[in-house]
Amino acid sequence: MQDSQQDLKFMEAAIRLSGEHMRANDGGPFGAVVVKNGEVIANGWNRVTSTNDPTAHAEVTAIRNACAKLNTFQLNGCVLYTSCEPCPMCLAAAYWARVDRIVFAATRHDAAKIGFDDDFLYHEIACALENRKIPTQQLSPDDAKKIFAEWDAKADKIRY
Repeated sequence: MQDSQQDLKFMEAAIRLSGEHMRANDGGPFGAVVVKNGEVIANGWNRVTSTNDPTAHAEVTAIRNACAKLNTFQLNGCVLYTSCEPCPMCLAAAYWARVDRIVFAATRHDAAKIGFDDDFLYHEIACALENRKIPTQQLSPDDAKKIFAEWDAKADKIRY
């Protein structure tokens, strides 16, 4: 069982970041912290509009900062606390980073009520390619598979 007082402390930190940086016009109302062994390793807040980077979500920024601080691309043993349920991109980043747990406050449905329709993306990912809103097509798969074969045979690759 997780320590609820500790969870609450770190969630409050994520929510505090979301408010502070929203008020500073850094981006949307989202904040996140990455915790390892009861200590905040890194934090992040939404910086989409202040950096013109659509991937600069709070969770992605926190994950990037944590990986840089720990000098690794995997965050085993870490917990991601975020002020809102992660969008599909942020959820994928958390999975790629191998965090142990995600704790969030507001839901994607709460975010949709104020104009952040992450739920649309959850549904879009499940659509067949031909049914997606952005036209998507496959081209040159054999050429790409040749590079995959090289990777597969590469003796000094670092798996992730």
